[in-house]
Amino acid sequence: MGRKTLAVMIGAIGAALALQAAAQTNVYRWTDKDGKVHFGDTPPPDDAANVTQKRMGDSGMDASALPYETQVAMKKNPVTVYVAANCAPCDSARQLLSRRGVPYTERNAQGNRAEAEAVKKLTGAAEVPVLLVGDRSVKGWDESAWSAALDAAGYPKALLPGRRAPEPTRVGGPAPPPAEAAPATGTPPGDAQPH
Repeated sequence: MGRKTLAVMIGAIGAALALQAAAQTNVYRWTDKDGKVHFGDTPPPDDAANVTQKRMGDSGMDASALPYETQVAMKKNPVTVYVAANCAPCDSARQLLSRRGVPYTERNAQGNRAEAEAVKKLTGAAEVPVLLVGDRSVKGWDESAWSAALDAAGYPKALLPGRRAPEPTRVGGPAPPPAEAAPATGTPPGDAQPH
């Protein structure tokens, strides 16, 4: 193989890697005040409703890339977590799910009436976080209770070495700020309150 051919191959590999990195992007879906549904790669306006966010091109979102044990558990007992912004117990809940490599849907019950009502139906109160594993719900943050529910559903106790935790599918609001930026105390405005 000549130098020119080798240089072309290296260039092609570099271009493919750059395209793959560029393909990993957030895609948002939301409804505007007139009921029109929008899709885009930029975060929606603050007054948007029914917001969902997905990371496209991320291998963490591909269920077939997850350990078999996790795939079976998520098929039989999908995980949903109801949260609010600036909620220290919610941050602790996210950390547990991340440490265990649990794929989950995160529903923001703060400022989203439909999600707040769903929390009230599940638990009888508008307090978060709430864990839903299959049809079993756990109200409030209690690491041992959450771990027991995940164990019973068959989720691994820890993320396998060399694996990255999957990003959650977010519904009803934007991604939370990094844990360091979120205040440790305080009650968020809106319908759902931290528990």
